[in-house]
Amino acid sequence: MEMQTAKGVKDLSPEEKILKNKVVNTITKTFELYGFAPLETPILERYETLAAKYGAGAESDVLKETFKLQDQGGRQLGLRFEFTTSLARFVAQNPTLKMPLKVYQVGSNFRDGPIKLGREREFWQCDADTIGASSMLAEAEQIGMLCEVFRQLDFKFFIKVNNRKILNGILKQSGITEVREALIAIDKLDKIGKAGVSDELKQRGYSKAQIDKVFSFLTKGVTPASLKKKITDEEGKQGIAELEELFGYLKSLGAKEAEFDLSLIRGQAYYTGTVLEAYLKNSAITSSIASGGRYDQMIGSFMGGGREIAAVGVSFGITPIMEQMKAKNKLEEKTPAKVLVIPINVTDEALKIAQELRKNGISTDFALGKKGVSKNLEYANALAIPYVAIIGEEELKKKKVLLKEMSSGTEQMLSVKDLVKKLQ
Repeated sequence: MEMQTAKGVKDLSPEEKILKNKVVNTITKTFELYGFAPLETPILERYETLAAKYGAGAESDVLKETFKLQDQGGRQLGLRFEFTTSLARFVAQNPTLKMPLKVYQVGSNFRDGPIKLGREREFWQCDADTIGASSMLAEAEQIGMLCEVFRQLDFKFFIKVNNRKILNGILKQSGITEVREALIAIDKLDKIGKAGVSDELKQRGYSKAQIDKVFSFLTKGVTPASLKKKITDEEGKQGIAELEELFGYLKSLGAKEAEFDLSLIRGQAYYTGTVLEAYLKNSAITSSIASGGRYDQMIGSFMGGGREIAAVGVSFGITPIMEQMKAKNKLEEKTPAKVLVIPINVTDEALKIAQELRKNGISTDFALGKKGVSKNLEYANALAIPYVAIIGEEELKKKKVLLKEMSSGTEQMLSVKDLVKKLQ
């Protein structure tokens, strides 16, 4: 039998996993810097939760890409395709949580969709969500986090920002009442162009006059200020006011990479206000590397009683970020070990020294088996371990360790105390 992975998933080598851990650590440290606490939800959800009206929504394309399964009790289940729906369920099940709730999640999500560079069927995400805050300050804070992370990763990027209320207003002014269905079609504008979107809207039963009216708003160079003169719908006006407030805060935060884009919609049915997507500049990665928005109706709908609970979140796509990191940086780090300890007939004593290094936070590998010094030096070179500590009977008599720097070949005799200082 030929061994293969499932389509759309892949193994990560140690080099790739080390790089991925660095990316995830950069993101989670930034989340915590902004006061977000960690949360974990299950990969498996009841399918009815994923398909709820204010979850993905039955009309959303994402449900077509949901991995469905059934347990032995006959219950319909699905693999989560994002964190947002699971978070909404968690909050609905825990109504006494202190608000605003600021949490983040990290882990795998799954979509049975098309595969391309930066997009797999199993993909990691890092999400941060603020629940119980209606102020645009919540969005501003999250966009500030996006900028902070991408600057630390040395990315050239831009962030598209829009507001679904503006889009709803435009559609209603155009005589389109089934707003959600129309938005799903318009969301494909970048992929299938104006002609493709027009055809899809026609198939959904909208007239040429209605479609032309919609596209009269979706012109290049449109700004919130120019829209003010054209939008008469009250919901649309509210969306413009929210955008103006948000961009005022972003200016104070120095988030100059954020820009208004009226064509940005986001496909999920649950968005109610701000929507955003981040993209790389001058990169082979064309899909978004982060996205998010406001979803004020989802959690309340899960709780029942017509409640509305403010919520906004951002999500980092680890797969496209990793592809960009690999394009920028060679995968040179093959192990976290900073030093390889090689004993020569003094295994027990060398083990104690290795443990001392580890107690001081130094990642330490230990030569296993009966290989000689030369073979172990080859091993250290192959894994790009920067230092080798050789410990034999002569070194122990002097209460020293022979430290060899692999890149230069220089050697020095050090006490264990000085060895710790050197490697730290």
